[in-house]
Amino acid sequence: MASAYAIQDAWLQLELQQGRSVKGRKIGLTSKALQQTFKAAEPTHASLMDDMFFTDGSELPIHRFIAPRIESELAFVLHKPLKGPHITLFDALDAIAYVTPAIEIIDSRMELIDPQTKGTRNVIDQVADFAGCAGIVVGGRPMRPDAFDISRVGAIVYKNGSIEDTGVSAAVMNHPVNAVVWLANKLTESGEHLQAGELILAGAFTRPMPAGSGDSFHIDFGALGCIGFKWA
Repeated sequence: MASAYAIQDAWLQLELQQGRSVKGRKIGLTSKALQQTFKAAEPTHASLMDDMFFTDGSELPIHRFIAPRIESELAFVLHKPLKGPHITLFDALDAIAYVTPAIEIIDSRMELIDPQTKGTRNVIDQVADFAGCAGIVVGGRPMRPDAFDISRVGAIVYKNGSIEDTGVSAAVMNHPVNAVVWLANKLTESGEHLQAGELILAGAFTRPMPAGSGDSFHIDFGALGCIGFKWA
């Protein structure tokens, strides 16, 4: 895992050298099911770069991706820093300015099955591959964290007009803010901390759904509004 994060950091440095900037963090493998699939003992994380962000209602350029899939998530924007160790759920809630629906676009820049060993992609591969993150669409209706039950947000995913999946945010570590707590404390190991103004993508609570040219998606987050976009 240390080598995988070192590879991810080397990639990050190349991005920064090319003029990109960090806008936030992504937390992955936050459900037990995904951790079992990837043989992971804990969640993973990676930076969100400025060119990963897309606007709600826009057309997404399919040529920028290899085999994109979309997941429904919640994102948290911080109004003050979070520096571990010993960050609690209450510390994280106090640091969150608002909560917004988000769609993560996941992609893989490596073979899912090794052509020589036939081994499947695991957590080390996922971390080295920027934790699988390739894009994010933010939209809906941002709300303050004390205005609703963050662990009971539902998502209904429509693909080309048909309901394809549903989920509830409690699937993310029993409460999505627990993912932020985990990350704030985890970053202490590398001498880092979460900065004010960063957007933290907390993890998926609907299944990864393949997307292709011409596909349209509409994701209903209830009181938090909707996100819609089309692939072109």
